[in-house]
Amino acid sequence: MMSFVPASFEICGYLLCAPMILGITRIEAAVMGAVLAAVSPAVVVPRMVQLMESGYGTKKSIPQMILAGASCDDIFVIVLFSTFSGMARGGTADMKQFLNIPVSIVLGILLGAVVGYLLSLFFETAYAKAHYVRNSMKVMIVLGVSFLLMAVETWVKAYVSVSGLLAVVSMACVLKIKCPKSVSGRLSEKFGKLWIAAEVVLFVLVGAAVDIRYTATAGAAAIVMILLALVFRAVGVLVCMTGTALDKKERVFTVIAYLPKATVQAAIGSVPMAMGLACGQIVLSVAVLAILITAPLGAIGMDMTYKKLLKKQEKIS
Repeated sequence: MMSFVPASFEICGYLLCAPMILGITRIEAAVMGAVLAAVSPAVVVPRMVQLMESGYGTKKSIPQMILAGASCDDIFVIVLFSTFSGMARGGTADMKQFLNIPVSIVLGILLGAVVGYLLSLFFETAYAKAHYVRNSMKVMIVLGVSFLLMAVETWVKAYVSVSGLLAVVSMACVLKIKCPKSVSGRLSEKFGKLWIAAEVVLFVLVGAAVDIRYTATAGAAAIVMILLALVFRAVGVLVCMTGTALDKKERVFTVIAYLPKATVQAAIGSVPMAMGLACGQIVLSVAVLAILITAPLGAIGMDMTYKKLLKKQEKIS
C-alpha cells in the first residue's frame, strides 16, 4: 500500500484544491499532482540504508518498508504522469499502462532475486575452489550487475515492463540473506564509503537540473498548495499504517520519511512545458518550489528525529 496510497492521496489533494488555489483545470491539476507526488529516492534511500546499518527501526523493518515503498511509488507516479499528460494533450487513458504497474513490480523483484541468488552462488563457488574474490572486486561486480539490471529495463521496455530499480533492491536483499554476515557487513561498509562521493555527485546533478528562477513566478499560493498536498500525503501514509504494529512515534517518522521530493520532480518537472501544455510554466514553478521546501524538510526531519522516534535493535555479536 505504501507504494501507491500516499501518492494517490496527494494527487487527489491537487485535483481537489489546485483548481481553486492556482486557477488551473482538473486535468492540469492531475498532471501537476503526478509530477509532485513522487517521493525522492535521492533523499530517502541513503538514510534508510544508514538506519538499517545502525539498527534503528529494523526490528519492525521500518527502513526496509520505506525503501521498498519509495521505489514502487516512483514507478506508479511516472505511469500516471504519462497517462495524465497524454489526456491533457487531447488523448485518452491507456489501461495497458496501469496494468504495467504490478507487472513491472513483480518482474523487477523476481529478476533481482534470481540475479542475487546466482551472484551468491558465484561467490560461494569461487571461495570453495580457493579462488578468493576480494571484497573490492565483489563491490565492482555487484555495481556492474546493478547497472546491467537498470539497462535491462530499457532493453525490454518495448516488450514487457520491468522495474530495474526494484531489481537492484531485490538483488541486494537476496545477497544479504544468502551471504555470511561477515561478508555482507564488509560489502555494506564498502558501499557506504562509495556513497560518500556518490551522494555529492547526485545532489549536484539534481541541483543542476533545478532552475530556481521559476520559483519567483509561483507565489504564495503555490506554497499553500504544496503544504496542503503534503497534509493529504500524510493522511495517506497514516491510512497505510492502520492495523500495523507500529506505534505513534514510528508512524510519525514514516510520515516524515515520505515528505521529500527532488529527483523525479527535477527530471520531469519541465516535461509539461516541453510538451506545450498550457500548465507547463506553473507545473515547473511548483515543482522547483516543492524541491526547495520538501527536500531539506524531509532530510533534516529524518536526521533529527530518527533517534527519538525509532527504537534501536542491538546487534547480536
